[in-house]
Amino acid sequence: MDDSKLRQDVLDELSWQPHIPAAQITVTADQGTVHLSGYVTTYAQKVAAEQAVKRVVGVRAAVVDSLEVKVADAITGADEEIAARARASISWAALVPSGQVQVHVQSRWVTLSGQLDWHFQRTAAETIVRNLAGVAGVSNEITLQAHPQTTDLKAAIERALKRSSDLDARFIRVKVVDGLVTLEGAVGSWHARERAEEAAWMAPGVSAVRDMLVVM
Repeated sequence: MDDSKLRQDVLDELSWQPHIPAAQITVTADQGTVHLSGYVTTYAQKVAAEQAVKRVVGVRAAVVDSLEVKVADAITGADEEIAARARASISWAALVPSGQVQVHVQSRWVTLSGQLDWHFQRTAAETIVRNLAGVAGVSNEITLQAHPQTTDLKAAIERALKRSSDLDARFIRVKVVDGLVTLEGAVGSWHARERAEEAAWMAPGVSAVRDMLVVM
């Protein structure tokens, strides 16, 4: 796809999302790699902008390192206040076991640590925190509890990929070594890439997923 058309498609997608301040975001495209710069007022907006870019056909990679989070003075708050809100919000989350996630905040940047059983629990904790006012960024350092493998992980993941209507599993290769899952091959979109990674994480006994899939 022509870079100028891809850039315009991304701009249109950002403008289509009412919760994203598209006017404050600059977009460039180079051979399928889209770069966002400028600023947003919440970390949730930055994540939403990245997700919006990945939904656009033709995008092979999205780079948002230069998209700055400028938190408004009225909602900045002290690090201690942000940490208290984060801990309280996580404690009320149905998907996150109580008392197993630790929160540290420095310069409005939240770091999560602790140990959980499932990747979806780790993702849920991060999602809760990144949507809080005053948060400038999130580092998710939560680890997963090791579990014995009770099934053939490779076969189970391959079956899950084949069940998905979002994927063509014929072009995805699965490798498993001591709980580390590696996905290789090609998919047609970022949505498909993320769907494949999510499917791999669902298998019991998975400790890490290395996503090497290429978006064609």
